[in-house]
Amino acid sequence: MTSPRDIQHYMRPGLLQLQSLPPLSLYVHLPWCLRKCPYCDFNSHEMKAGELPEQRYIDALVADLEAALPLVWGRTVHSIFIGGGTPSLFSPDGIDRLLSDIRARLRVEADCEITLEANPGTFEKERFRAFRGAGVTRLSIGVQSFDDGHLKALGRVHDRAQALAAVQEAAQAFETFNLDIMYALPGQTLAGLERDLETALSFAPPHLSVYHLTIEPNTWFAKHPPTLPEGDEAYAMLDRITEMTAAAGLARYEVSAYARKGHQCVHNSNYWQFGDYLGIGAGAHSKLSFAHRIVRQVRYREPRLYMDNALAGCAVAQDEDVRRADLPFEYMLNALRLREGFALQDFCERTGLAVTAIARGLDEAERKGLVVRDMGHVRPTERGFDFLSDLQALFLAD
Repeated sequence: MTSPRDIQHYMRPGLLQLQSLPPLSLYVHLPWCLRKCPYCDFNSHEMKAGELPEQRYIDALVADLEAALPLVWGRTVHSIFIGGGTPSLFSPDGIDRLLSDIRARLRVEADCEITLEANPGTFEKERFRAFRGAGVTRLSIGVQSFDDGHLKALGRVHDRAQALAAVQEAAQAFETFNLDIMYALPGQTLAGLERDLETALSFAPPHLSVYHLTIEPNTWFAKHPPTLPEGDEAYAMLDRITEMTAAAGLARYEVSAYARKGHQCVHNSNYWQFGDYLGIGAGAHSKLSFAHRIVRQVRYREPRLYMDNALAGCAVAQDEDVRRADLPFEYMLNALRLREGFALQDFCERTGLAVTAIARGLDEAERKGLVVRDMGHVRPTERGFDFLSDLQALFLAD
């Protein structure tokens, strides 16, 4: 068990000079699912025979938060994201208690965006409305597809009918919500993708997140890989997604995110702009800035181990400073995902580094046609968006 570090440890002199601290978000991880999906590499765990230690887990989250308070003392939280796993397995009363306990301990902005991830397999009409009553302002629904064949291939616990009912209810109960859709699925054709997207867009979602199915290490699909559409076919699908979302009034503001005006996800935008986030819950990650350093933390991954350690005041399993040499890449990994790119001034403020730290990478990126820039701003080009990992790699430490 790692002993928690004293606040003085984070405040000691160091190599960075941060003039101000970025906005702060709170991430809360609820790790249980009805069933583990074969493509999922998130820290999620199947619920055993309906066992969900809801009260004990919330007790652990509150203890975790209390132990972390000195690191964010006096700072305002601008967004809260409750992710998983399947957070909608928790009762509305449990979510109500969790949010009340958070508000009692943190300074939460009055119009704070509070997102809860929900899956159609846990859908009940009254439940979604009760989450709204508990203080959730934004629902993010893991639909993935409206095609029963694809849902089965993806190992989802819901079917098309449940997905349609869940989205319909979310549209009625919430002023803003997100749909997660995946493409380049096993056996998917361009026509099949169009049908999925047409169905999604028929609900006029304020926000759409569209992800290419990728085979991640240590997943069921990694051991038993399905046959996925070839590269050219997947690119054609992405082009069609961009066309159809634009025609429906959704702007692509990030590589995988499309939104109506005023409905961009505040929480994810803070990640992409290299803001700070405190992560509590099993396996949650944090990135926190101080005057002379930027720190990353990871909580214990296994839920029972996490609960035991959090309740003992020691939820953090890893805690280390981000190396100065790694900061340019870490910043670009996030900021270059945004259509608008970033202001050079923001890079300096968020990393504590001078622009000279990225000058060589920017020159190379511009030469390759991956970014455009003026005196104060850098944006990825269409080509930069298409070859994003190549662009980001130009900023790796030597």
